[in-house]
Amino acid sequence: MNQFIKDYVSSCQKCSRNKNIHHKKFGLLKPLPIPSGPWNSLSIDLITKLPLSNNFDSILVVVDRFAKMAIFIPAYGTITSLKLAQILISHVFSKQGLPVSIVSDRGSLFVSSFWTNLFQKLKISRDLSTSFCPETDGQTERVNQILEQYIQIYFSYHQDDWHTWLPLAEFAYNNVEHSSTKQSPFFTIWGRNPRFDSIHISQDSPAKNVSTKLQSVQQAFKGEFESAIRRFEKYADINRSIPPDFQPGDKVWLASKNIKTTTPTKKLSERFLGPFEVIKKTGSHDYHLKLPL
Repeated sequence: MNQFIKDYVSSCQKCSRNKNIHHKKFGLLKPLPIPSGPWNSLSIDLITKLPLSNNFDSILVVVDRFAKMAIFIPAYGTITSLKLAQILISHVFSKQGLPVSIVSDRGSLFVSSFWTNLFQKLKISRDLSTSFCPETDGQTERVNQILEQYIQIYFSYHQDDWHTWLPLAEFAYNNVEHSSTKQSPFFTIWGRNPRFDSIHISQDSPAKNVSTKLQSVQQAFKGEFESAIRRFEKYADINRSIPPDFQPGDKVWLASKNIKTTTPTKKLSERFLGPFEVIKKTGSHDYHLKLPL
């Protein structure tokens, strides 16, 4: 009787559509291909909804995927695609040249027709991260988390001066050894680390306060960054498992979590749709399914 019940439940489509998932998320973290050289491939993201600081409420984060060097640029949450292009030209392209590719999320800024046409004219490949995909580049997101923690430590009680700390944050980040390269982004690019020696200044000099603060920022940021990298390496794949390999003709269930349906409430909707036939494999963990029209 027990075996009969198990067989019945395992073959019951109604059960399969509504059962909870208890296994680890399929798909180990798979980084994007390694760039061929410095500033050939960039990842960009926007940290938004920050307290106003000199009228800025956002930070544009640009990361060179080869050397891990980052640029932190104060910006506005209402930034347009045209203004974003002007900022990149002023702060990145004019100094480092045009990249071969840029990785970004699918925000409206990065999928606009202006952005698409600009990339075509500049011959830049646009790599849009796919939602809920383990191949998505999380490099900029990790930098964002570290930067936000840094700002929380050093900005004032009124939270209105964070823009003044961005240059120091950028310097400190780029002068910390990265776990994957075993050297700082600054050293990877320039073949040396910037001079930042302790300077002997009289105790009553205003410059003493500046020097002391610079050194404390450097040490605090270095410690936070190294801790964050260790946490990421430890937990990156701990909640993931090797995905099953499907072949054309196989029938699979499709999670309904991010699919709009006509049911009155999402809470009581079926968790999975299908089963649907696999038409072809389009990526290491991605498949093209035969869906009803």
